[in-house]
Amino acid sequence: MAEIAVQEVLEAVPHLARAGSQHLWFDFDEEADVLYISFEKPQQATDTDPLDDDTLMRYRGEHLVGITILNVSKRFGANKH
Repeated sequence: MAEIAVQEVLEAVPHLARAGSQHLWFDFDEEADVLYISFEKPQQATDTDPLDDDTLMRYRGEHLVGITILNVSKRFGANKH
């Protein structure tokens, strides 16, 4: 099981590197099934732009500071522990 998780993270690395941010923070709220991706800490977002029903782009002015993904388990088939 751990080997699969490591492989999936390694497959994501090229995509994460292209995000153009020096730092990335990931917070998963298992109860709410929401993944928060932050490009800055604290985000201090002032605006939200829905990309689709389950993806929210979080902005401070014109600057993208984070992405919120709802229903993670349903969308990506993630197994809850």
